Amino acid sequence: MVLVNEILRQIVEVDRPMNWGGLATLKPYAGFFVDEDVKCLKKAMDAKGVDEAAIVKILSNRSWDQRQQIAKAFEKQHNANLEEALKKKLSGYLENVMVSLLRAPEKQDAQELKQAMAGLGTDEDSLIEVLVTRSNKELQLITQTYAREFGKPLEQVLSGEVKGRLQTLLLTLLKGQREEDSNIINYELIEDDARHLHSVASQKKPDFDSWIPILTERSQTHLNRVFKLYKVYSAQDISETVRKQMKGDDEKGFLALVQSIQNTPEYLADRLHLSMKNLGTKDGVLTRLLVAHCEKDLLSVRAAFKNKYGKSLYSTIRDDTKGDYQTALLSLCRGEDM
Repeated sequence: MVLVNEILRQIVEVDRPMNWGGLATLKPYAGFFVDEDVKCLKKAMDAKGVDEAAIVKILSNRSWDQRQQIAKAFEKQHNANLEEALKKKLSGYLENVMVSLLRAPEKQDAQELKQAMAGLGTDEDSLIEVLVTRSNKELQLITQTYAREFGKPLEQVLSGEVKGRLQTLLLTLLKGQREEDSNIINYELIEDDARHLHSVASQKKPDFDSWIPILTERSQTHLNRVFKLYKVYSAQDISETVRKQMKGDDEKGFLALVQSIQNTPEYLADRLHLSMKNLGTKDGVLTRLLVAHCEKDLLSVRAAFKNKYGKSLYSTIRDDTKGDYQTALLSLCRGEDM
């Protein structure tokens, strides 16, 4: 017990969770005049061939609040919904970026989840990514928005698309019951949780379902302390346990959750890297990540990307995309990291 207490003390002493707040790349535009933006957008959409560059210049350089002001003023002045107007004038990947920027985050996430479960074959990677990286409040808003927009409870649709332990994990995450980070350190609970995770993994036939309440309800700071003590007990990182003892969808879901808890920026950097790694960019994933994080924490993701892959996110996007679509994404990324 003396040894455990000393280990716990050291874990807490070296544990200094990074606060990634305030690391948005897209900030409010200083010279913002809503009526001027509305006028320019209308002119761009009415131009012969559509002036896509002008549309991109405005919408990818305005904050969420400013974009909402533009949308409301556009509808008032022209009796037309800006999102619907853009859908008629744009197409392909550029349309997706511009429309995504106009939607409320919870509406965009609900749409992404619906798309991930549409047609033959579920996109588990996208489901997992959205659900492991959203806050309690965001998850609650997504659930409410999904039911309102599509007429079915998200839980019901998800249950029909995903089975087994991954279904249990995602449905539990969807409840949004994770504790908030606190300055109070519960040493006893850190030890209990680490021992429980290790005990389950040490069984001949581990029941990893019992991991789910700990991984989905404890705070991120608490879990990082648990994971450090777990490594002392098991002599391996918890992510290694997942890789060695799970397979298929279980491995995919638990590994993403553990990695997002350990280092959210690095997890997101990995997702961005995978979206541009092979022939054929996964443009939907790339757009979703940049739009979802450009006003939250994309600076931290950029730093993690450069640190892990030796090349900046900006340069990678520039080399992998082209045209006005490229310009839009680079505007959200915002800058080169030398």
